[in-house]
Amino acid sequence: MTQPDRIRLLIVEDHVSLAENLFEFFGDKRYVLDFASDGLTALHLISTNHYDVIILDIMLPGLSGFEVCRRIRDDIHCMTPVIMMTAKDQITDKVTGFGQGADDYLIKPFDLRELQLRVEALHRRQTHPRTPLLLAPGLSFDPGTLEVHTGDGQGLALSGTAARIFEALIKAYPDFISYEQLRDNVWGEREADMNTLRTHVYALRKQLQDGFGMPLIKTLHGRGYRLIPPTQS
Repeated sequence: MTQPDRIRLLIVEDHVSLAENLFEFFGDKRYVLDFASDGLTALHLISTNHYDVIILDIMLPGLSGFEVCRRIRDDIHCMTPVIMMTAKDQITDKVTGFGQGADDYLIKPFDLRELQLRVEALHRRQTHPRTPLLLAPGLSFDPGTLEVHTGDGQGLALSGTAARIFEALIKAYPDFISYEQLRDNVWGEREADMNTLRTHVYALRKQLQDGFGMPLIKTLHGRGYRLIPPTQS
């Protein structure tokens, strides 16, 4: 009988008793466990090792779990699934967690079996991965759902030409994309004049302004367009 793949877990938790319970529960041949009691140690381990799932407490000494998660996504560019554990049960906390790149959110106290089920579900999802997110500082774009998210949890669904333009811009970041390159990316071999392109970019810029309070696209006259992340707007 074929044995299931082993799952490598990183547990980031500063409470020794809970960490010990997690290690005892997951301490069988199915799991390979690693541990960090603070955010900086966690970031070092994540940058130097491969993990299948990260279990991340929010209330950590020094860097909070929110900041650790943001750095995992924005600085290390690691897309390993993250389950956040916390006693914080307000919707605003969940919005913050998901906005920083978390994949799941578990409220303490919880049944360890529920945590295990969520770990297994995220691992299965990784074995059939979705299209990777495209990232820029404080921004992500999901080519599968065509959704743009900012680091503070705001989301905006694009469609059609607007989504293709935004995808081309975030792929080109931090460089600009020329008018000709953008036209070819969006319309391919079909003919489209510059006025049509400008109209679509204008409409996208307005949609982003309405959704996020900032246009996120800069026109480089005579050259093309460049994505301007929220941190630079």
